[in-house]
Amino acid sequence: MKKAMGTITTWLNDFTDLLKALIVLGILVGILYNDIFGVIAGIGKMMNDIGDGGLAGLVALVLVVTWWKK
Repeated sequence: MKKAMGTITTWLNDFTDLLKALIVLGILVGILYNDIFGVIAGIGKMMNDIGDGGLAGLVALVLVVTWWKK
């Protein structure tokens, strides 16, 4: 059971690392080619939604930062 959980955890970590790299790549392509995929606009909308959320937005932002520092 421990081996299976370790394998699943490794796969999930690899998957999230891949997603992080794709987000960075999307931002770089968006800067270079005028945001053809809409990544920068999506991040801006997400930050705007967090700002509009008030205290709930602040809590969500703290959770995201805590998750990101992992």
